Amino acid sequence: MLLHLLRHAHAVDETENPKRPLSTRGLGELARLGRFLKPGGCFNPAQVWHSPLVRSAQTAEMIVAHLGLDVVMVETPGLLPEDDVEIMAERLAEFPPSFELALVGHEPHLSALASLLVRGKAAPVLFELKKSALLTLEPTRGEHKKTGRPRWRVRWQVAPELLVSQTAPVPAATNLKTP
Repeated sequence: MLLHLLRHAHAVDETENPKRPLSTRGLGELARLGRFLKPGGCFNPAQVWHSPLVRSAQTAEMIVAHLGLDVVMVETPGLLPEDDVEIMAERLAEFPPSFELALVGHEPHLSALASLLVRGKAAPVLFELKKSALLTLEPTRGEHKKTGRPRWRVRWQVAPELLVSQTAPVPAATNLKTP
């Protein structure tokens, strides 16, 4: 199983709009992430689960649209910032090894869930997902000794600051040596 954990993109401040939809900055973050992911085909979930909050639902919709994916989108309880990660971990155990799933949610929930899957404990967290960050996990063949749950490992991670805007100037490579 591949599990993609995507934190929602940047949203407007609550004083601007209490529902906190995505901001122009957040839309740009998702466009850059989509351009990065599309050529490799490394993000191809069968389902995308998102929290009921507007910024999470919009993030899920936008990344799916940028990648041109035809997937099942599911508003899913248990993905809010303070929800119990144990419940989500139990739900994940029900999927077959060939399944690919994306969860679009919030901090500190996603980092705690990733820590629980990788280390066997939700706290202290091993990961900090910035807005628009994507962490992909896969189960190993091992189990956590105390819980008996499958042990997971990081397959890859993308931080938003690594994704350069295509409109940004690219510095000249002046001291590269050619073989």
